[in-house]
Amino acid sequence: MNNDFENISNQFVNHFEDEYFWYKEQSNGKSSISYTDNVRNVTGYTRDELLSMPGKGKEIIFDDDLKLLRQEIKDFKNDKNRNVFNFEFRIVKKDNQMIWVKETMIVKRNNNGEIINTFGKVLNISSYKAREESLKNMMEELKNINSSKDNFISMLSHDLRAPFTSILGFSEILLNETSLSDSEKTEYLSYINDSSQNQLHLINDLLDWSRLQTGRLKIAPQRINAQILVFNCVSSLTGDAVRKNIEIKVEVPESLYIKADERLLTQMIINLLGNAIKFSQENKTVQINANLYNEKFSEFIIKDEGIGISEDNQAKLFKLGQTFSTEGTKGEKGTGLGLALAKTIVEKHGGELWFYSTPGEGTEFHFIVPSSANTILLVKKDEEKREEYIKLLKEKFPLYQIISSGNGYEALGIIISQMPSLILTDHEMPLMNGLQLVQAIKREDKNLNIPVIAFINPSSDEVKKSYAEYGVDTLEDEPFDFEKLEGKLLSILS
Repeated sequence: MNNDFENISNQFVNHFEDEYFWYKEQSNGKSSISYTDNVRNVTGYTRDELLSMPGKGKEIIFDDDLKLLRQEIKDFKNDKNRNVFNFEFRIVKKDNQMIWVKETMIVKRNNNGEIINTFGKVLNISSYKAREESLKNMMEELKNINSSKDNFISMLSHDLRAPFTSILGFSEILLNETSLSDSEKTEYLSYINDSSQNQLHLINDLLDWSRLQTGRLKIAPQRINAQILVFNCVSSLTGDAVRKNIEIKVEVPESLYIKADERLLTQMIINLLGNAIKFSQENKTVQINANLYNEKFSEFIIKDEGIGISEDNQAKLFKLGQTFSTEGTKGEKGTGLGLALAKTIVEKHGGELWFYSTPGEGTEFHFIVPSSANTILLVKKDEEKREEYIKLLKEKFPLYQIISSGNGYEALGIIISQMPSLILTDHEMPLMNGLQLVQAIKREDKNLNIPVIAFINPSSDEVKKSYAEYGVDTLEDEPFDFEKLEGKLLSILS
């Protein structure tokens, strides 16, 4: 290859940043190789650094791939009818980063089929390989999901039919046997009722799980007091606990607030707490604790002293198509879907669910959901007054984070993202007044029940009435009476 051609080709190919070109000439058993300058963009090594290596650059090829590459090249050289060669392999860059490359070689052979020179191109294909691997994993995941769905539907069809055997059987006896005693009738009706309740529970869990999976059921997060939520869940299960003489211990700080969908989280805690009671022997204790997990999340722990979960079933937990139902210590029935639904609910909140279990000793479930920090949002257009209010609020309410905004539009974004405990807003503001801000909050999320106090100046009965329709308190801003504001805040925040 003459120098003019080499110079022109180098000038051309050096414009390609993600690939480099090389040329190899062979004659009389000897060979010489040259690289273009942009070899450094792909390998991290300069042309001179590669050429100074004993193997002229082969050292940077990953060992396992080098063996395969040598064999492929050997086969290619011996096949005198082939002039184009492609191979994908890994190289180790100068910074020790491993990347995938694709090498394409075009050779020129003499009349005997021997290679006399070679022109090669090496392209960094790491991003393509990553996408290819991602697609492979996605395909594998979809295959597993499809297979699991088939198993799930098969299992579900059995679970949906099974209770009807009991319902139809006992109802037929009640209809046809006229000599049944009252106690027998009551017993059979209780069997029918239990089967019906279990069936309804299964269908409700299934519908909620399905709607969450498909996005038809949206999470409606709001600020919730964790202690009140837990006590409400415990209250609904008191009968079950009393029948087995199980004590439910609750340790949840009164000051703990979370950001969650109240209905779904209540359903989930009742499922987990119900399981703890169901799989506990009589005269045992079930504990439910909650506290801060980190800066963003709160952790709930539900612990029992029950029969535990076998190792075989632990592997099936939460997996679609492998759900299972185990009878409780007194023959209580279950749907097998409660834990799958619980995991979906937690994940839709951006949290996690995990467990520890020892057969014969008990189980504890942990889950985390977003915390709702104690925050007061002040929306005030006058910067000087805003700073004055912030200072006073920080002095009187040191446990609350005070955030502020100068207008309604900015405040709306803060409200949706941070969900404050309380909003203090001017009525008169540019572009969007306080009433319009309240209306926008309700439009954004009807379930968002954040207390609001509006500052009105001058006072207007008509404006007050408009705010009252949305359950918003009002205060006169001039003259400013912080004691009156403090009193309202204490009554709301307590």
